[in-house]
Amino acid sequence: MSLFRRGSAAITGSLGRLLFPPVCPGCQAAVTGSGTVCCACWPKLRFIERPYCEVLGLPFAYDLGKGFLSAEAIAEPPPFARLRAAVLYEDLAARLVSSLKYADRTDLVPLMAGWMSRAGAELIADAEVVVPVPLHPGRLWRRRFNQSAEIARLVARGAKLSFSPLSLKRVKATRSQVGLGPAQRRANVRGAFQVVETRRDELDGKRVLLVDDVYTTGATVASATRALKRAGARDVDVLTFARLRPAPSEAICWSSTSWE
Repeated sequence: MSLFRRGSAAITGSLGRLLFPPVCPGCQAAVTGSGTVCCACWPKLRFIERPYCEVLGLPFAYDLGKGFLSAEAIAEPPPFARLRAAVLYEDLAARLVSSLKYADRTDLVPLMAGWMSRAGAELIADAEVVVPVPLHPGRLWRRRFNQSAEIARLVARGAKLSFSPLSLKRVKATRSQVGLGPAQRRANVRGAFQVVETRRDELDGKRVLLVDDVYTTGATVASATRALKRAGARDVDVLTFARLRPAPSEAICWSSTSWE
């Protein structure tokens, strides 16, 4: 980059910070830089750290030993191999997801993708291609962007992985999953996904990293995983920004340790 271009970039960056100073995504308080959370909001995030279920990423209250699985993973093994999420879906995390999805806060994507990349480092290391959970065309037209695709794009770029946003499509215009019970959610997304025939070679024989914003009952990613495996994917791991807090009967632990 020439001296002139570097100078122009510096001036543009300074002007941008002056006109649009960085604020905390949680409370809109001024912060030192974009992509950061203020001290007051930081404790409202519950980052998921080990020990946790090696399959579902459910955090445990204490270390039960290497490879220990949750009762949920044993009773009803998912079609995907492993799930990892950055945070529990509550308080600030839930508001971040809602702001991205419904308030066009695409500026949150780098922040969320960064935390996800850290949480899913072992999955990313094994992945060959990154695929986002798609929206139905009608919903995509109304929303104007797919939040999962925007996050997945940055995750793939940061890891220098192949990104395949068009290989998986949603062929069923499902209802919103909000407010539905587990059985209703499964029925709602059954047969909802299909791999595009002309893009099968992007997935065939490969380990896929499937990216979504939130994991609740797992019905959506389970349905998408089955479609990917039917199309020849060797295996599928799932990476989400947030996952629903386990039921009260499940022992959990969490950490708000800074990720640097």
